[in-house]
Amino acid sequence: MDIITIGVVSDTHIPSRGKVIPDIVLKGFKGVDMIIHAGDLLKDYVIYELEEIAPVHAVAGNNDDFFMQDKLGKKRILDAGGVKIGITHGHIGHGGNALKNAINTFKDDDVNCVVFGHSHTPYNEEIDGVLFFNPGSPTDKRWQEYYSYGIIKIQNKKVSAQIKYFER
Repeated sequence: MDIITIGVVSDTHIPSRGKVIPDIVLKGFKGVDMIIHAGDLLKDYVIYELEEIAPVHAVAGNNDDFFMQDKLGKKRILDAGGVKIGITHGHIGHGGNALKNAINTFKDDDVNCVVFGHSHTPYNEEIDGVLFFNPGSPTDKRWQEYYSYGIIKIQNKKVSAQIKYFER
């Protein structure tokens, strides 16, 4: 059975936190089948750059302007190899943290995986049979030791994810 590989990134904050997507991320995405960006892109050319590698599925974050919010939306569900992946930034909620907001955003949806960002904190855990995955940020590590992005693999309708850490 074929393996579907998905590059995952969030919180690029370009051009305020980084001028471009780091080369290590672009090289890490080489050969992926698609890319997910979980918001806070800031500029739409981030999508165009990633689209040179693979099709991009993105949502808007709290720092994205009204144009980006209107263009991308704040929640989407995609089907990849029979696996339903919910995508949100993680800022929509009532005072909860990014993980709680992501859980609540998709609580009424039949999803196998939820990709979120917002906290800039990598997260890769299964909760009640759903994989919750935050790739961290490749340009603004905040309190994290390393910058990061992620890779999701889907095979036989099973989903797994890995966080890739790097220094700049």
